[in-house]
This record gives sequence, C-alpha cells and structure tokens, in this order.
Amino acid sequence: MPAISRVDTSKVARWWRHVDRVTLSCVGILIALGYILMLAASPAVAVRIGASREMFILKQVIFLCIAGAIVLGVSSLSRTGIKRLALIGGLLALAATFMTLVHGIEIKGARRWIALPMMSVQPSEFLKPCFAVVTGWLLAERRERQIFGNVAFPGLLIAFAAFGLILLLLKSQPDIGMLSVITMVFMTQLFVDGLRLIFVGVGVGAMVGAFAGAYVVFPHVRSRVERFLHPNVGDHYQIDTALRAFGNGGLMGRGPGEGRVKDLLPDAHADFVFAVAGEEYGLLICLGIVCVFLVIVLRTLMKLMREDDPFVITSAAGLVTGFGLQAFVNMGSTLHLIPTKGMTLPFISYGGSSAMSVALTIGMVLALTRRRVSASPIAQRFDEHEQWNTALRTRRAS
Repeated sequence: MPAISRVDTSKVARWWRHVDRVTLSCVGILIALGYILMLAASPAVAVRIGASREMFILKQVIFLCIAGAIVLGVSSLSRTGIKRLALIGGLLALAATFMTLVHGIEIKGARRWIALPMMSVQPSEFLKPCFAVVTGWLLAERRERQIFGNVAFPGLLIAFAAFGLILLLLKSQPDIGMLSVITMVFMTQLFVDGLRLIFVGVGVGAMVGAFAGAYVVFPHVRSRVERFLHPNVGDHYQIDTALRAFGNGGLMGRGPGEGRVKDLLPDAHADFVFAVAGEEYGLLICLGIVCVFLVIVLRTLMKLMREDDPFVITSAAGLVTGFGLQAFVNMGSTLHLIPTKGMTLPFISYGGSSAMSVALTIGMVLALTRRRVSASPIAQRFDEHEQWNTALRTRRAS
C-alpha cells in the first residue's frame, strides 16, 4: 500500500495508521498459503469424487476473497460497531444452529450444516467470535453498570445462560469439538475477567468430567480417544498416512506437486492440508506456518497488556484463544499429538464457513486492538477538523 500522508484525515488513512499491520500481514500470508496449498491438494480430491479438477480451487478463491474483504471491513468498525455486529450475528448464528437440528444436512451422524445453493454453511462456526465478543461485553457491563440502585448488572448470569443454550444446541448436533473450543474460550474470558482460582479449578474439573461423559455417551468420541491411546486398536489409516507424508517431506519437501498424500487421503484439502504442506514443502514451511499463527496470537496478547478497557481485553482474549485453539487442534491432530478432530486450519484448509468465520474473528481482533484516535493529540485535531468540515457541508446543503 502506498505511503499515506500524515495530514490525510480520510477514514482509510486513519484506519491504515492505527491498524496492527503486522497481524494484517500475517493474515495475508495465511491467505496466500491457503491458495497455494489448494493448488497442491484439491485437484486430486476433486478427481477422486468425479468433479472438475478446478472445482475446489475456484470455490476456495472466492471464499478467500470474501474472507479478505471481511477482515478489512470488520477491522474498520468502531468498538460500538463490533458490539452490534456480534449481537446481531450471534442471534442469527444461534437461530441457524437451531435450524440445523430441524432442516440440517446429516453427515456421519451429525447435523451441523445448512445447505445453500453454492455451499453448505456451518452456523456454529460463527457462534465462536460472536459469543466471545458478547461475553466480553456482558462481563464489562457487569463492572460498569448498575441497575435498581446499587445492584450490579447481571452480565455474568446472562453469559452463563447464553453458554448453557449453546451447550445444549451443540450437544444435540452433536459437535463435541466445537463445544470444547467454545468452552475453553468462555473459561479463558472468565479467568481474564478475574475469576478466583478456586472457581477456575472447579471449571477445569467440570471440563474433565464433561470430557469423561462424552467418552461414555458418544461412540465416535470413544473411538477417537481409544485409537489415540492404543495404536493397535481400530483404523489408523489417515493418521499413519499423514505421518508418513511428513517423513517423506523431510526438511525441504519433495517439491510442489510431487506429494502423494493428496492422492490417498479423502480430506487432504481440508482436515489434513498440513500434511500436504509437510510432504511437498518440508519441515521449514510447516515451522513457518506455526510461527505465523504464533505471531498473531502473541502479538494480540502483548497489545492487550497495554489496554485498559475491560471489554477489549476480555473480548480480544477470547477471540484470539479460539483462533489459536483451532489452529492447534488441526495441526496437533494431524501430527497425532491429540485425538483426531475434524477442524480446519484457519485460512488454509478448504471451507467457506471456516474462512469467513475466521475472517470475522481476525477482523474483530484488529478492530478492538486498533489504536484509538483520541490517544494521539494530532489525530484528535484531525478528527475535530473533519467533524467541523462535515458540519459545514451539512449547513451548506441545507
């Protein structure tokens, strides 16, 4: 982007001066990697299902372009705009998640998707960022607002009620992986908000108990855990193939287009795209991908350490926790560090719902961590000058 004059007071100029350009650059890197790895992984998958070789590539290019636009658009919103977007988006996503139980597409025993003309949408993907921001808003209001005299606003109670409703919906689909991520996001936000350590311990114990209950109640959860703990039990074809791909790739990889894992795995373009990267581009590229995700997460957390707005701290901490967990779950399950879970690698794996929901997450993070205009006396004078010009134009028009 060309240099912007310091006296330029347009909205684009002010956005560019105050947005976190390092995080924005990392997002651009991930989108570029997503395109490159789709070129590598998707043609073989498309041919295997009898579709055109370019089908997944063309669709993913559209998804990534929309995702990029969402990042830029959402990152330009004010904090009030982010609150409104999260509230409206959260209600719509909640209603759509409920609709999956009635009119959803059933795949492998789970109803998580709604069929649209060009794609299938997983509404619960959009619950993550919206719920994180709404929870941060409620927790901040609990500290700052009072009702009925000296009675504090029941933000914590409302947040628990919303979480309970989401829990029931995701359990009914069922989607234990998404529920686990949202639970971790919620617990992180409560901890950042100042939850006492004794209650943190209670929450961790409850999560362990919930995982144990899922192991008993849901056969697919039990199967994945047993296959992870006991290598000789069950079918390990996908994990074994992915691990061989990393071994074949070595340090520098076999070269673009030379990988074989994409011809063997049905989800090479989605859940196992990290294995494609490891085989064709090697260990160095895989480490680079990990570093890009780490930069986004750590840079956001470091910016929050200098923040004094409880809403921004709690909301952004929840957003970046969900983003980091999603990346860890995908890469960790591909490397057999955790039980397998069908979760996409942000901006890199194929998927419209995933790309757009992650773009919404990062856009919200960039908007919340953007330096405020009022923090700079010069920028504040620019803003006052713009307001004066707007008022003058209004008077002339009238």
